[in-house]
Amino acid sequence: MKELKELKSRLRNCLHTILELEPDLDDIELSHDLRDEFGMLKMLIERINEMELVEADVARIESATANFLEELQLPMSHVKFTAEKRRFLQ
Repeated sequence: MKELKELKSRLRNCLHTILELEPDLDDIELSHDLRDEFGMLKMLIERINEMELVEADVARIESATANFLEELQLPMSHVKFTAEKRRFLQ
């Protein structure tokens, strides 16, 4: 029981980490591709308590989350640079 609770917590953490990026992703070209995916993630968060999870699945999701964040570093750095440049010019 405790292990399942921990797995659900880890999964919830991954999903929240990705969802926290939603406002920032609106500034990059990928946002339209990801909009439906964010809706799906929000639905998953609501259903986590109903899920049966195993360590391998959660570890795979954690790895995918880390890869996703790594892939976003370059596009997000461009967005940050543009926003800072805009702020500096004002």
